[in-house]
Amino acid sequence: MSVNYGSKRVVTGAHYGLRDWLSQRITATLMALFTIVLLAQVLFTSGPLGYEGWAGIFAAQWMKLLTLAVIISLSWHAWVGVRDIWMDYVKPASVRLVLHVFTMVWLVGCAGWAIQVLWRL
Repeated sequence: MSVNYGSKRVVTGAHYGLRDWLSQRITATLMALFTIVLLAQVLFTSGPLGYEGWAGIFAAQWMKLLTLAVIISLSWHAWVGVRDIWMDYVKPASVRLVLHVFTMVWLVGCAGWAIQVLWRL
């Protein structure tokens, strides 16, 4: 006869702690730096800012790569935040799994669409 001391183990995918905290801070910092760079580009663009102006801002390869990094960072940042919400507030594991899958599909779809828009400029 085995004796089970302590609480029953529940697989929730928790205990990411420091790694998630750090990834949230790093992705937020990258997004803030991108915002500053983009604002500088907009403020120093002469003339009206129509489609040609926006396309000109994102025409440089370094800006496309920086924007790609921000799209990936934004997706990761959103995933960590929403995943934590699902883990904290949705108790049935089956519902939580469905919400996790929906969130992943939605974020991948949004990132794919944003990348497609970016590389068509």
